[in-house]
Amino acid sequence: MLLEGDFLAIDLPPLLAAFPNFQRPNKVVANIPYNITGPILEKLLGTIAQPNPEPVSSIVLLLQKEVAERLCAKPGSRAFGALTVRVQYLAECQWIATVPAQAFQPPPKVDSAIVRLIPRATAPAALEPRQLDTLVKLGFATKRKMLRNNLQSVVDRDRLNCLLRSASPQPSVPC
Repeated sequence: MLLEGDFLAIDLPPLLAAFPNFQRPNKVVANIPYNITGPILEKLLGTIAQPNPEPVSSIVLLLQKEVAERLCAKPGSRAFGALTVRVQYLAECQWIATVPAQAFQPPPKVDSAIVRLIPRATAPAALEPRQLDTLVKLGFATKRKMLRNNLQSVVDRDRLNCLLRSASPQPSVPC
């Protein structure tokens, strides 16, 4: 079945209800507009605070290479950030291939990449998912600031210092 329309505006469940013999979609394969990658990912995966309750089994997207690098980044790499944490919390990310700009006619100004996202059946359980979402946003709000400074608005300074010391790989005094 082919549905035409603005993906961000389409409410799929009522549309699909009109086709009782059609099974619920279980895969997404798309070349999406690069300027709305974030909203599309959020519609497909949900958020940390509200994961998609009925995720598809696989999502394969052609993305701007820089965004694909951020989605699949490893901790400690320059590309690792809030987007990485949000997406990898909700899905496993696999780099499939790089697609050079010259593969398109006319060639865009950026290279692209194909990634596969495999949504987690149930996202890892966070005791306070909304608070986790807030911490991720604040933690990566300003890259050049110390994490301690970014989080002071939501966590008491002494408690934060204690938590950061206990998370350190070096032995520390218990809080």
